[in-house]
Amino acid sequence: MTDDELKELVASLAVDSKNLHEAQKATDEQMKRNDKMLTEKLDRMGITLGNIGKNQGDVAEEFFFQSLIKDNHLGKIHFDDVVKNMEKHRGNIQEEYDLVMTNGDAIAIVEVKYKAHEHDLDKLDRKMKHFKQLFPIYQSFKQYGAIAAFHINDEAKEEALRRGYFVLQRSGDLVHTESSEHLTVL
Repeated sequence: MTDDELKELVASLAVDSKNLHEAQKATDEQMKRNDKMLTEKLDRMGITLGNIGKNQGDVAEEFFFQSLIKDNHLGKIHFDDVVKNMEKHRGNIQEEYDLVMTNGDAIAIVEVKYKAHEHDLDKLDRKMKHFKQLFPIYQSFKQYGAIAAFHINDEAKEEALRRGYFVLQRSGDLVHTESSEHLTVL
């Protein structure tokens, strides 16, 4: 290879390297734009999916709230009232309680989920621990915990009972049927 051929080859490699660098830069910029668009789409989907979960949670919460108004017992313990969506912030502690039941000497904290998992029990543990710190007026009250769910798997149910919590699930006459006088019979 002659010196001129070698110089030509080096110059060609330099040009190719510059073109490659520019192509990589353009690709990087395109990937950043695509990542941004994907992130925005996922954020929008996350909001939509989050709302689905929130709506299911709202349905479960309303169901158990209305059920506990009609039958305000947990086991053999009678409660006078039921309150939903209690929020409190004190110092570094902030909690939201789905349902709270009270009588003259006892409170019950009910964590409501559409579908309960074992990690929801850890959340209930934390809320139970913080309740009397957030609401010192209940300091002398007996405190009970409950997990309420449309569905709870066997392991989570066993763990809730092991931790000393009540477990509330749907049951009973949930279907009300009406019909017209003109039924279709085949």
